[in-house]
Amino acid sequence: MADTAAATFEAKLARLEEIVRLLEGDAIPLQDSVTLFNEGRTLAQACEAMLRAAQETIEGTGSGGAPEPGAPPEPVAARREGANGSLFDDDTLA
Repeated sequence: MADTAAATFEAKLARLEEIVRLLEGDAIPLQDSVTLFNEGRTLAQACEAMLRAAQETIEGTGSGGAPEPGAPPEPVAARREGANGSLFDDDTLA
């Protein structure tokens, strides 16, 4: 399924790039330009949504994964100290 989603994204992006090239030229009638612009806007929104979903999957947003960017760091788990107050067991360095 990931291959299909990637192929769909790539196809949408390729079409969007084609539309941009067409609109940058001056051989298209105004009404066709408006139609292409609307198609491009729809494609851009779809690509943005797909990228956002991929980013959320990678970051684990909303599912207990990585924190949101800019969120404060989580507290460090309590460490077990050895009898002499060090972070290592007394016999670790022996």
